[in-house]
Amino acid sequence: MYKDKKYRVRRLREILDDIRMAKDYYGDVEKVFLCDGDAIAIETETLLQILQALYATFPSLRHVGSYVGPQSTLTKSPDELRVLRSAGLTKAYIGVETGDDELLKKVHKGVGRAEMLEAGRRLVEAGINLSAMVLLGLAGPGEPSRRHALATAQICDEMKPQYLAALTVTPVPGTVLYRQVQKGEFQLLDPFETLAEMKMIFENITLDPLKFVGTHASNYLPVTGTLQKDKQKMIALVDSVLTGRDGRLLRPDHLRGL
Repeated sequence: MYKDKKYRVRRLREILDDIRMAKDYYGDVEKVFLCDGDAIAIETETLLQILQALYATFPSLRHVGSYVGPQSTLTKSPDELRVLRSAGLTKAYIGVETGDDELLKKVHKGVGRAEMLEAGRRLVEAGINLSAMVLLGLAGPGEPSRRHALATAQICDEMKPQYLAALTVTPVPGTVLYRQVQKGEFQLLDPFETLAEMKMIFENITLDPLKFVGTHASNYLPVTGTLQKDKQKMIALVDSVLTGRDGRLLRPDHLRGL
């Protein structure tokens, strides 16, 4: 998503100008998302000034969210994260991808399992509402898929996010993974293997409560629910598709995307 963008931290003056323009265009709002991909990388003092400006500008503001990278999160002390939460940073979205340490290294995530878990735990302990995102199909088929599913369920249990979002691996032209698929070096899961992997994650998560969100456009079957309350209903839905293997029940490829 960011291959055409060069990373930089924008000047505070530019950001404050954007906030004023947003107020002129949208009026009062209740939710704000900090762009772009890893806003928590900004120095804490600058983030605090941004949050102060947002809440001063939008009287009805209740939530401010941001994508957070695990490495950037770990540069913040637990105290800094608590201060950010007190200042109004209410929600964070972290790309966990998998709980499999070997797979995290293979996809060059930049952190291993231990660091990923620590980053998530710091956010949760700071009182920030955490949404963990994982990738179905990341390991390929067979035994790697099983290890990926089990390890992902385990790290979620240990991290204790409030939300878990699943997306399906979708190779994009120009990426290493896309070339590996084209050369036959990486095998994508078929739709039913993807659903079986998702089902295994459901079966092995014990965290309660946990809101699961599986409606992303990349997914073959939209599934949502609250674990553990809706677990059997969610598994039954997946089983009904796996049993019949009727492709007409799946989201067609031309409607799937990033």
